[in-house]
Amino acid sequence: MSDNHYQPPKTWTWDQSGGGAFANINRPISGPTHEKALPSGKHPLQLYSLGTPNGQKVTILLEELLELGVSEAEYDAWLIRIGEGDQFSSGFVDVNPNSKIPALSDHSVTPPLRVFESGSILVYLAEKFGHFLPKDLAGRTETLNWLFWLQGSAPFLGGGFGHFYHYAPVKIEYAINRFTMEAKRQLDVLDKQLAKHKFVAGDDYTIADMAIWPWYGNVVLGNVYDAAEFLDAGSYKNVLRWANDVAARPGVQRGRMVNRTNGPLNEQLHERHDASDFDTQTEDKRSS
Repeated sequence: MSDNHYQPPKTWTWDQSGGGAFANINRPISGPTHEKALPSGKHPLQLYSLGTPNGQKVTILLEELLELGVSEAEYDAWLIRIGEGDQFSSGFVDVNPNSKIPALSDHSVTPPLRVFESGSILVYLAEKFGHFLPKDLAGRTETLNWLFWLQGSAPFLGGGFGHFYHYAPVKIEYAINRFTMEAKRQLDVLDKQLAKHKFVAGDDYTIADMAIWPWYGNVVLGNVYDAAEFLDAGSYKNVLRWANDVAARPGVQRGRMVNRTNGPLNEQLHERHDASDFDTQTEDKRSS
């Protein structure tokens, strides 16, 4: 495979062998590959996810709601192993035709509502329970400004920088430089915003923080891509301050454990069906 002399053909054809780390799950078509119903638990909210940054957004919000005492936010979190193609089951495609985690089914209404795309789930839950999305027009608009900033920006950080710097089977200097420049520009945007405010959208902690922290907070804290030094994360002092503040929140600490399948075993809770699971069902306890 050469990255210097490639000339695109007139019509692209799929070569699965050239897909790198995700060759077994990436494909140019949609729809299910196999028939399999999704499981369903005892709570009205059924979450199907994996503890990636996108998955963490939703579990952090749910745990923050529970931290406030919103018992109606109790949920079952089922593990979707995207490396094994769980997202292409017929049941998952029924909940999210785009075959991406996270996906939510709300059985508190009849018929159950499907909610997919992480930003949509955050807005849905914040509005359903009345927390973490300001009700005044200015506060709500600013929160949504930053939520949609994240939804548009994170693909450059993850699918762009993270992929070419950390996952790609070959190191392509042009691609790494291109997406490093954009990742650092985005960090600078955040740093300047956080120089003026305690949280991203202002003085209050909102779904904007919950969306942005799993991506940019984890990057500057060295938790993803092993890239903090490469990106000179220490120079973004306001982002680092905010990242550490958010990381210290109990709801965040629990939320980032749910559906997680990497890292220390005591921080992996593959499935979550009850609050007590954090004490009894983490992988260190299951394997002992």
